[in-house]
Amino acid sequence: MIPEGLRYTAEHEWVVAAEGGAVRVGITDFAQDALGDVVYVQLPESGVQVAAGESLGEIESTKSVSEIYAPVGGTVSARNEVLTDTPEVINSDPYGSGWLVEIVPADPASLDALLDAQAYRELTES
Repeated sequence: MIPEGLRYTAEHEWVVAAEGGAVRVGITDFAQDALGDVVYVQLPESGVQVAAGESLGEIESTKSVSEIYAPVGGTVSARNEVLTDTPEVINSDPYGSGWLVEIVPADPASLDALLDAQAYRELTES
């Protein structure tokens, strides 16, 4: 399941435009499936500056702990507080209510460098 209209990273994050110039970020269905049952998520506070490609948090599953990487540089404007009590939402709805953070990109054009659905599909099939 790789929705069209989103942008993707090689590290299995997805990005979509949100309100106010922000982008919403989550992990892909491929990533949540590889992780297994998600039991804990550590996310940055609003206002934190993040750099593209750098770690912005962690997802802990019954199998492992994995870094979450910022797909774009900018300022975290929101984080999904639902995940504090119910991190398993990432497994059941990775592209919807299982989103992680919203970031206001320092350079909105940086989204153009991310993978489209077809390129991400090819990455996951190889």
